[in-house]
Amino acid sequence: MTPTDQSPAKPVSDVIVIGAGIMSATLAVLLKSLDPNLTIAGYERLDAVAAESSDAWNNAGTGHSAFCELNYTPERPDGSIDISKADKIAEQFELSKQFWASLVQEGVLPDPASFIQSIPHMSFVWGAANVEYLRKRHAALLHSPLFQGMEFSDDPAQIAAWVPLIMNGRDPAVPVAATRMAIGTDVNFGALTRTMSNYVKGLPGVDFNLGHEVEDFRRKDDGIWRLKVRNVATDESRIVRSRFVFIGAGGGTLPLLEKTGIPEANGFGGFPVSGQWLKCQNPAVIAQHEAKVYGKPAVGSPPMSMPHLDTRQINGRKELLFGPYAGFSTKFLKKGSYTDLFRSIELGNIRPLLYAGARNLGLTRYLIGQVLQSPEDRTAALREYYPNANPADWQLEVAGQRVQVIKKDKKAGGVLEFGTEMVTAADGSIAALLGASPGASTAVAIMLDLVQKCFPDRAATPAWQARFRSLVPSFGQPLADDPALTAAVRERSRHLLQLDA
Repeated sequence: MTPTDQSPAKPVSDVIVIGAGIMSATLAVLLKSLDPNLTIAGYERLDAVAAESSDAWNNAGTGHSAFCELNYTPERPDGSIDISKADKIAEQFELSKQFWASLVQEGVLPDPASFIQSIPHMSFVWGAANVEYLRKRHAALLHSPLFQGMEFSDDPAQIAAWVPLIMNGRDPAVPVAATRMAIGTDVNFGALTRTMSNYVKGLPGVDFNLGHEVEDFRRKDDGIWRLKVRNVATDESRIVRSRFVFIGAGGGTLPLLEKTGIPEANGFGGFPVSGQWLKCQNPAVIAQHEAKVYGKPAVGSPPMSMPHLDTRQINGRKELLFGPYAGFSTKFLKKGSYTDLFRSIELGNIRPLLYAGARNLGLTRYLIGQVLQSPEDRTAALREYYPNANPADWQLEVAGQRVQVIKKDKKAGGVLEFGTEMVTAADGSIAALLGASPGASTAVAIMLDLVQKCFPDRAATPAWQARFRSLVPSFGQPLADDPALTAAVRERSRHLLQLDA
């Protein structure tokens, strides 16, 4: 990607990042850590950093490590438990913790308590079949070094000692079970994003612009990307240039990806899902709960709708949330337009959209049911996890907007994906991140993969390889196969991030 257009009148950035969320901030910090001489420009449509999905109130704040999320450990037809995805998610979050720990060590993140806290991660189920599933899940996970220390109990007294709100007032005739992982975390991704963004904006060669919307893309024979960028306040547009572009605009990524014209973008669609929380207003109730407790999602519901009763630390204050309650909106962003979904439909993705819709009628029915929920319905769902809940103690809050990926499939025509999907041009000159959960928790793993794919020659040099290992000590080494390495990197991260033992 050698530039041919570097006159003073037409400067060319090495990198442009679009969006001011956790993904763009992680990539910018990583690239400047690898090569301080890289020039980076950033553009965000809103007037604030981390104002959409990365904001603390717009996501669960769970350090997604598969400790408590039951959808990562499906039961096979023969009754055994598949832990392969759980191992992958857990390892990806360990990479994030290692990277953040290194940034603390280097002074980039001076106050880890401002963005990460220790909080036990728990799974809780009731009913004989679910208890048996959780028992098998616990036994299966203990075969992996990433889940050592996980506790299991079907003793109501023990579970009540862990989470009294969950057990008080519960029918003693119904069997219950829980698992508990003491080394779970709560992460304020908004605070983390803002700290990283403030750091990188102060570095030489970085030009970050809020209130600027990217409207179009064009690429000429010289290999340089031209982006049309509009100043939202003045309505003036200009052309900016870059050798490499990353589109990390959350729900806004798909429409931008379609404008690039790269063949790899053909066939992708998006299905927006909104969310809401019940937020506790009673300090006496908040004080009684110290855990993130996840249950089994309703049949046909998306992973982001998995019910959980969560202790949070947001801006120095302890909070308690329950949800999320799902909903449907044609917006792709919380501060987007109701025309987003319709404007994303093209000839290339109509077929996948129709096929995915036909194959996910259960999800459609679920979302309609969620939209039509009454306050009494929401309270009933809360009382499944907190039997003595008083509706007067809880307030409904709007959470973030997620766009689930729909992509072409040779056999099915189109499939709905609930993970994340990185789309890159064949020459590595542009990349875009689509999708939602586990999202922010795996930002470091995703960006490490992106850098190696889009900057392959430089990523393979001894200098960059050494820097990868300096920032992420387990880089290139699978943790699931190495108990000693897992223990060592976890202890390093725990110490530097000032987490509980």
